[in-house]
Amino acid sequence: MTNPFDSAGSKAPPKPFTVSEGRREVRSFVLRQGRFTPAQQRAFDERWPRFGIDYNGQPRDLDATFGRPAHKVLEIGFGNGAAMRFAAQHDPSRDYIGIEVHAPGVGRLLNALADDNADHVRLYHHDAVEVLQNEIADGALDEVRIYFPDPWHKKRHNKRRLLQPAFAELIVRKLRPGGRLHCATDWEDYAEQMWDVLDATAGLVNRAGPRGSVPRPDWRPQTHFETRGQNLGHGVWDLLYDRT
Repeated sequence: MTNPFDSAGSKAPPKPFTVSEGRREVRSFVLRQGRFTPAQQRAFDERWPRFGIDYNGQPRDLDATFGRPAHKVLEIGFGNGAAMRFAAQHDPSRDYIGIEVHAPGVGRLLNALADDNADHVRLYHHDAVEVLQNEIADGALDEVRIYFPDPWHKKRHNKRRLLQPAFAELIVRKLRPGGRLHCATDWEDYAEQMWDVLDATAGLVNRAGPRGSVPRPDWRPQTHFETRGQNLGHGVWDLLYDRT
């Protein structure tokens, strides 16, 4: 595999998912790279060949990638990797695929995976929609997890949110029948939009009933920011959908 973010900085940022709106293109994210530490750079240099997947736009045999048939879990936008690492540590019988566009978080998780010897985890440093559209076969996933996506809280920016009808339909195609979609947000307005979109998506059934949420499942760890927000009276909504 090639290093997707070499020390010379020659790798261009991943091409963002865009939604056509007249002549403009609407991005679902902006790159806020943050501080890229020497340790995170070394992680790309040394760990990527073991844990990284280079995007090439071609359909991928996930069983061959992991060297075994197993339950396949995809986390979109894993941030600093805490939830993915937790899940991989607590259930190594499953294979985990993570997608994140922000390099510091990828570097942090690469180091953690090496510490854990977690060969049942693979990472993409690329746009999630392109990965789903071009590299993940229909029906190849058992679970999709989307935790605390950017809420784009200003009303004029709501169209940038990831959970839109076309994206929900794409997820349905990639999930096997009987699979599961789990979303979490701490922004009530985004939870409302998720219900609007997902409850209306053919092939998805809300496990808690229309416009319902569930208690935080054991497989999703509570984050520091989530704890702080709850102490301040903020809500968190976990939405769980079954693929019919």
